[in-house]
Amino acid sequence: MHLNIEAPSNTIKYYPTLELPLTKTKTHPSSSSLLVRLHRPHKLNNKTLQDGKLNDRKQPWGSGGFDMTVFVKVAKSKAYYKRFQVKFRRRREGRTDYRQRKRLCCQAKNKYQSPKYRFVVRFTNKQVICQIVYSLIDGDRVLTSASSNELPRYGLKVGLKNYAASYCTGLLCARRLLQKVGLDDVYEGNTEIDGNVVKTEVGKSTYFVDEVDEDKRPFRALLDVGCKTTSTGCRIFGALKGAADGGLDIPHSEKRFPGYDRDSKEYDADMHRERIFGGHVGEYMEYLEEEDNTKYQAQFAAYLENEIEADGLEELYEGVHEKIREDPSPSEKKAFTPDKSFKRKAKQTLEQRKQAVQAKKDAKNAELEEDDE
Repeated sequence: MHLNIEAPSNTIKYYPTLELPLTKTKTHPSSSSLLVRLHRPHKLNNKTLQDGKLNDRKQPWGSGGFDMTVFVKVAKSKAYYKRFQVKFRRRREGRTDYRQRKRLCCQAKNKYQSPKYRFVVRFTNKQVICQIVYSLIDGDRVLTSASSNELPRYGLKVGLKNYAASYCTGLLCARRLLQKVGLDDVYEGNTEIDGNVVKTEVGKSTYFVDEVDEDKRPFRALLDVGCKTTSTGCRIFGALKGAADGGLDIPHSEKRFPGYDRDSKEYDADMHRERIFGGHVGEYMEYLEEEDNTKYQAQFAAYLENEIEADGLEELYEGVHEKIREDPSPSEKKAFTPDKSFKRKAKQTLEQRKQAVQAKKDAKNAELEEDDE
């Protein structure tokens, strides 16, 4: 699409017609409008025109000529609106990446409706949620789930959203699922946490577990990150590492774990292990205690209340991992018992409300009269 504009008659027509492509610019925010900027030719004078040709000397911007800004309104036709299709609701809300979801849920037809399982990791303002989910035509089904709000059962009462807590939640979800499907004794996972990626090749297939049983293959799930950015060292991969160490077969590599250097393409497993055991939190606690003790008392008040120090974090998380492996089953749901002593106030009639207003007025008038006296 091009725009042809004639230059004004008081200028040199060494370009009789200006042909410019229509392109959207940042000058005008409207998606249906275009703005075209025309550069001015030089005026006809003795200095700029020699032998009917324009010399190389350029005049300053404000020295005559013309400055034309053309505003072109591109109206959408009726055919456009007739064919317009509204996107899915969750796409409009920015909650679901359907390109990602399609590839995570679609299963090959020759697998006869075998569900494709997803390891879903989500973060709220206060907790980490891990779920094993599979999709049916009428919606998703959750096979098992775990939340970092359950970690106080296992001895972790503070820091329920950091990298170490994400690892614990992923480990809890994995052990709970394998217990449910009867694979917890066959696939115990990685008990020696060193930060390395564990995988085994059987034939042409690669399984991300220590050993593959001859009779029962490991439970495979695909990581579902939602709309969160998958940057290196993200807490999502802490939950992934916890689930992988718990015995789930989740395809992954070390390229997004803490300690991986993209430039040198080297992976520092010790740095990742330090994150899993809360080493970065302990370092910050020690630094803040020395530099600004007031801020330390405020920021780590919950840690101090539970008598948790920087030196004891690794031992704390080791104990949490052991307790999770001993009993990953969910706690019993408590029956809801409403408070029957509470009774809502009866609604006042119009007359009662008027009397209440009048009583307030009389009390205020009496107070003002006392002040005058």
